[in-house]
Amino acid sequence: MTAVESELRSIGELARASGLTASALRFYDRSGVLTPARVDPVTGYRWYTGDQVGPARLVAGLRRVGMPLAGIAEALRNRHRPAEVHRLLDAHLRRLEDGLADARRELSRIRRLIDPEETTVTTRLVLSRTDLAAAVAAVRFAVGADPELPALSGVLLSVEPDGVHLVATDRHRLAVARVDATVDGPPVGALLPVAAVDELRALLDADAATVDAVVADRVTFSVAGRTMDVTALPYDFPDYRRLLRAKVGDAPAYRIPVDGAALRAALTADGVRLCHRTHDGVAHEVVALGLDGRGELRLVDPAIADGPDDGLRVGVNREYLLDALDAGGSQLVLELDGPILPLAVRRADDPHAFSILMPVRL
Repeated sequence: MTAVESELRSIGELARASGLTASALRFYDRSGVLTPARVDPVTGYRWYTGDQVGPARLVAGLRRVGMPLAGIAEALRNRHRPAEVHRLLDAHLRRLEDGLADARRELSRIRRLIDPEETTVTTRLVLSRTDLAAAVAAVRFAVGADPELPALSGVLLSVEPDGVHLVATDRHRLAVARVDATVDGPPVGALLPVAAVDELRALLDADAATVDAVVADRVTFSVAGRTMDVTALPYDFPDYRRLLRAKVGDAPAYRIPVDGAALRAALTADGVRLCHRTHDGVAHEVVALGLDGRGELRLVDPAIADGPDDGLRVGVNREYLLDALDAGGSQLVLELDGPILPLAVRRADDPHAFSILMPVRL
């Protein structure tokens, strides 16, 4: 052994000190996450410094809680910036909580498939009538109408640890709203037919403070002595949380405060610059969003780039953006990440109410 090697730790020593196996250390070397200080050019044996024990222990801990490889690498790069690592840990914990809630719902469904006679799990809710009405209005526009995609033809009512979520999507846009609720029972979900959602909107016009709801295979809403029974659609709604995790996991490149009424006026003004794109045989009007020199939102010509350094230009279906503005209200925040990534329209006073729109390639 050379003098240099005598000052280093062998792969076995680092394995014992960190809690990682030697095979795991070799994997993280190949992945570029935790590379050894020296590799013997003849034997290929790996040697590590004492300073690498701490990072290796961090990797071991993140590995035990199921952090993805990319997250482990990012945590290791930012280990001297605690706020960044805490952000990663919080995002991972949300993913784990979402996964547990998903597993509980799926296991309940499997139990009913195995034993149809098993007592149906029931969850009871008490919600603010005005909050529920606002949530319904915030997602109704995004319900799908494609007969070949029946799972998108309703609004998902999902009882989750942080409240009741309403979700709708037609693949090109996604709308989510959350309502605080008093919940008695386990997490559960039901896909409400769009006709029932429209009927519920009318029911919520009643003069009452709260809505009582019972969620199981059927959903029963009670408002001011009036009752409405809804048979849930028998389809599995897409896992919308995957897109939300992508939006939540990293801060957007641009968060731009927007006056909803002013943007709507600009989008509907005479002479607004448009281009047209055809999808599934239907022509759509497309506008382009950009930033001015002060970082404020502006409409740019979607057909003509301003120059080689014209900066951010995001194409979006004008009708879809107008729908999102109508659902969101007056004070909004636009989150933009570039021309090929989804953009979000959030209410400034309620980050849980938002729409996500797929961009249109210009």
